[in-house]
Formats: sequence, structure tokens, C-alpha cells
Amino acid sequence: MKKKGFLVGSILAILCAFVFGGAFTLKKKETAELKLKNAFEKKFYIGTALNAEQIMGNDAEAIKVVKAHFNAVVAENCMKSGMIQPREGEFRFALPDRFVEFGEKNGMHINGHTLIWHSQAPQWFFTDNKGHDVSREVLIQRMKNHIAAVVGRYKGRVHTWDVVNEAILDDGSWRKSKFYEIIGEDFIKLAFQFAQEADPEAELYYNDYSMANPGKRAGVVAMVEKLQKQGVRIDGIGMQGHIGLNHPSIEEFEKSIVAFSDLGVKVMITELDLTVLPSPGQNVGADVSANFEYQQKMNPYANGLPDSVSKAFNERYLQFFKLFLKHQDKITRVTLWGVNDGSSWRNGWPVRGRTDYPLLFDRKNKPKPVVKSIIQLAQQ
Repeated sequence: MKKKGFLVGSILAILCAFVFGGAFTLKKKETAELKLKNAFEKKFYIGTALNAEQIMGNDAEAIKVVKAHFNAVVAENCMKSGMIQPREGEFRFALPDRFVEFGEKNGMHINGHTLIWHSQAPQWFFTDNKGHDVSREVLIQRMKNHIAAVVGRYKGRVHTWDVVNEAILDDGSWRKSKFYEIIGEDFIKLAFQFAQEADPEAELYYNDYSMANPGKRAGVVAMVEKLQKQGVRIDGIGMQGHIGLNHPSIEEFEKSIVAFSDLGVKVMITELDLTVLPSPGQNVGADVSANFEYQQKMNPYANGLPDSVSKAFNERYLQFFKLFLKHQDKITRVTLWGVNDGSSWRNGWPVRGRTDYPLLFDRKNKPKPVVKSIIQLAQQ
């Protein structure tokens, strides 16, 4: 009897080990295979920007990452006015069409970027055939025609639009762009009105960088409040997340999330990347026109990151994702500005020829250790 009992006990022990051990292994495997978009399900969209090579399907490995980890996409460049309408009436929709089709085919949230922006706008927008500034009426009509054509083409297909990009300076004053100089402050009101007319169902956003700066925060809040009083519909504010290892402060970034949400609009983190490189100048923000001469000391990690910098990088990303999760009731989307380190604009801005490591996937499209940490954070 004693021997028989021992035998039965051994069999039960083996069965338990198989069942519970197998379940543990399965759970461990499921956790390891969990993707970003699944981890943030029911919290907010997790998105990425696509470049031309990715949209065309020429970067197959990057596309695998996009399909596996992201459920929202934005076109990095091909929908900007200078790219989509380089000459008046000459629209180049081939690449934007492919972008929208990719998003639809993969069931993704599609964001259009950007309708009105002083940078990467075609010169013809602002001048006549003699090179002189056009009248206020002419520029307004050109804005209307452009927005109607682009938004109208993708009506019901592009879910959200960055209608106006970067109209406020860091001190809260208006950027003296050609739109502002020729039309005045009304150019923003008109842009949102034209976009709403072209697609009443699409959500319409204002997007800007350095939004954690107190001056810019106050300026954007004042602008939006004024537009709201005029009856202009603004659905959300995009906070470009171009951050560094030491700036901006988490506290100031959080103040802006709360301040913008208090306006009764949605908040998006629209262009998230984390540079590990030294800044060559003060108050550069994310001004694409900034350009500094290459110096070797400004490119310290050409052959890889030291462990100390990798650790700081991981901790910094986790701090921000903790903040995003804390305010998931306000934030509807977090979008990385690129798929992998190799395709990031940070390698060429504001100094050309540098090697940066700003994204969640490395140059071989492998997830960095912080990806697993972010997924675990989202599951808590």
C-alpha cells in the first residue's frame, strides 16, 4: 500500500507539474509576445510615422514592426503642402493614396499631417507670377482650395487631421509666418472652418512642438480659447514629443497635458522621439530650419551607446509613459516619429551626419529592452 501510494503521488506530481508548469510557460510566452498595441488597448492608440520607403513597401522589415506593434499611422512627409501640391493645381496623390490604403488595409487609425504649415509649404502659395506677395483674398482662396482638395479626397477615410502646425512661438506670441503676415490671426480660424466643411466627421487638431514651455502653453491656451469663443471647432491639441534626456521636465509636460485637456479638447502626443545627443544650441525646439555645422564632439555615439546612456534612455522613456498612462483619460494617441533609429530625422537634425538612437526599435528593427518594460508598465 505504501508503494502504491507513492506511485499515485508521483503520478499526481507529474500531472501537476505538466499542467501548472505548462500554464506558466504559456503565460510567460504570451507576455513575451505581447505587442505595444495590445498592451495599450483600451487606453490610447499607439502609432508611428511612415516614410516614403515604408509606404511604398520597400522596407519590409520595418513594415513588419508597424503591423505587429502599432494601430495608428501618420505620414511623415508626403501629405505636407509642398509635397502634395508643389505647383498650383498639380496634386501628387499617389503616395498619400498608398499611405491611406495601408492604414485601411491594416485597420489602423489614420492621421493626416499637415494641412497648413509655414515650413515645407510651396512658394507659389504666397506669391504671384512676379514674385510679389499675393493679396489676403488670394491666399485665403488658395488655402481653401488646397484644404478642400486634400481633405475632400480622403473624406471618411482619414480619421484625424493636423489642420495647423506650429503657429505659436515659445514665448507665446504668434509666429510671423507668411500666413500670419498676409492674412493675420484669422488664418487659423479659416483653416479649421475649411477643413470642417471638407469633412464634417474628421477630428481636427492643432499641433506644435515645445509644448511644455510655459510661454507656449499659455499662448496656445489663449489662441484656442479665442477660437472657441468665435465658434471654431477644434477637437484636439497635438503635443510634439521631441524630447531629450534632460529636457523638458516631466512636471512642465504634465502641466501642459492638464491645461490643454481643461480646454475641453483631446490631447495627443504626436511626434515622440528621445534624442541622446548633445544640443548644439539653445531653444532650438524642433524648428526644422535650424542647421548647425558638424563637429565630432557633437556626435559622441557613432559606434553605439555606452551602458550608462542606454540606462538613462530607458528610464526617461519609462518616465514619460508613466505620465501618459496617468493621464490616459485625457490622451487619445501616442505616436512615435518614426519606426526605427535608422529612419529617424534626428540623425540629420539639427546637425547632419550624426548617429542618434531616439526610437523604440533599433536599426535592425529589433525592440529595445525598454519596449518590454513599457509593455509591462501598461499591464499593471
